[in-house]
Amino acid sequence: MNTNSLPTPPIDIAETTQRPGMFIYNQFDQQLIDERVAQFRDQTQRYLAGKLSEDEFLTLRLMNGIYVQTHAPMMRVAIPYGLFSSEQMRMLAHIARTYDKGYGHFTTRQNIQFNWLKIEEIPDLLADLASVQMHAIQTSGNCIRNTTTDPLAGVAGDELEDPRPYCEIIRQWSTLHPEFAYLPRKFKIAITGAKQDRAITLVHDIALSLVKNDAGETGFKVSVGGGLGRTPMIAQTVRPFLEKQHLLSYLEAVLRIYNLHGRRDNKYKARIKILVSSMGVEAFSKRVEEEWQRIKDDMILDQSEIDRVKACFSPFAYDKPDADTAEFNRQASNNPAFARWLEHNTSDHKAPGYRVVHVSLKSPQAAPGDISAEQMDTVATLAEQYSFGLLRSTYDQNLVLADVKQSNLFVLWQSLDDADLATPTIGTLNDMICCPGLDFCALANASSIDVATDIQKRFQQLDYLYDLGDIDLKMSGCMNGCAHHSIGHIGILGVDKKGVEWYQFTLGGFAENEAKLGQRLGRAIAKADVADTVEKIAQVYLEQRQENERFVDTFYRIGIEPFKGRVYESH
Repeated sequence: MNTNSLPTPPIDIAETTQRPGMFIYNQFDQQLIDERVAQFRDQTQRYLAGKLSEDEFLTLRLMNGIYVQTHAPMMRVAIPYGLFSSEQMRMLAHIARTYDKGYGHFTTRQNIQFNWLKIEEIPDLLADLASVQMHAIQTSGNCIRNTTTDPLAGVAGDELEDPRPYCEIIRQWSTLHPEFAYLPRKFKIAITGAKQDRAITLVHDIALSLVKNDAGETGFKVSVGGGLGRTPMIAQTVRPFLEKQHLLSYLEAVLRIYNLHGRRDNKYKARIKILVSSMGVEAFSKRVEEEWQRIKDDMILDQSEIDRVKACFSPFAYDKPDADTAEFNRQASNNPAFARWLEHNTSDHKAPGYRVVHVSLKSPQAAPGDISAEQMDTVATLAEQYSFGLLRSTYDQNLVLADVKQSNLFVLWQSLDDADLATPTIGTLNDMICCPGLDFCALANASSIDVATDIQKRFQQLDYLYDLGDIDLKMSGCMNGCAHHSIGHIGILGVDKKGVEWYQFTLGGFAENEAKLGQRLGRAIAKADVADTVEKIAQVYLEQRQENERFVDTFYRIGIEPFKGRVYESH
């Protein structure tokens, strides 16, 4: 293992099994990933020696999350349901320094990517990750990918039940599942336990929502067939209520029907959304039901097992709220920058006297979602000091410190601000989701990072940005839609026209409880005019909105024509 500049010694499993707040590997979990590292080291050595062909090695590297991009190999590191420790964050900082160019990129799947790797060094990288219970298994390839969830899971006041234990149960069931290693296409699952769907579940292959039935029992509403990319679709409900004990058997039945009947002759028509659409949701549900009835009694998820995993996510022993808040109020009233950050970058916590802190990775000085090794170390230290040593990555390419005492917010803000991690724009237009685009991705048709920078500069005046309110902008560099442009209030898609970069706009998409796809605005816009176009769209909204009306609500009230007229009036 490469230990040059390793910031901390490997975690001793025996010493960490009692750590609260997250699932900790047992000896069998650790043995599995250690052996996987040894296997890939041997495979890489054989490839470099010419004993494995490019095609043979391709399958093996994809099993370990490794792509070959425009400039260098890229690897996604798995962060199950977006939860990780300060020790793991420090290891990611070490990875960035030792194997990459000093930074990483957080994605919409709550994982992190490293874009400048060397094939011959990746086995050492994986060994370093394994020392802190991390890996890159099933972050690529036609398999079940990282299960995602609400970044506020366990601390949100609108939550029926914490979904993280079920994410962990699904992780254990799906990792290296022999039947689902070669699905027709990649497969994504998301779970929410709250009234507000902050996990954008309905654009996933399987969407799970914790709900109560008429008898007051808690179970899952199951929807299937969501997905974005070239053919965006919203998932459809196949079972309004599923008892918890049948969670894994029902998932197994869905995956089996997909594996048997999903198309394998055309990768663009291989996702389960195409199968559900072509078969019809009723016919698909009928097949799943038949398979489920056949296997469900042999795959019962015992309550004892649910309770065992739930114990890993027990709430922390929160302090009582501070009786004297005069100092906090003084800090907020005397420091407008702190007050802005409080309003926009913190949110309610279910425990009195605590706040959820949203760490912004949307500084104008960096690409959306990027974080340097130095910033990783800083956030790791702050997590230890102020949030029980845990961090969360979010769907919108930011980080969360979920359990911060109100009395610690001012000093935490100062530290984040010094590290350029306190840009007070969470939830605004400048908190955009953006893929790496043509700068890195071999699949991209157009760049996105420099366009994002142009937009951020155009809306850098904070009062103007805040007046626009909640506008969800998402920008993808190709039809694969990694930045989920199809469900953005404003969606931007880069396209190639005879070697020239152009951008298509959609309006009115959203990823809330009843997700909707955006509507095409019109013909593509030249790269130089993208920021102007966003501003024209914003101006129509400001002119047309009613009191307390969000952008997306104004759009559905007045329709697309006023926006289209403004954007194309001079063309």
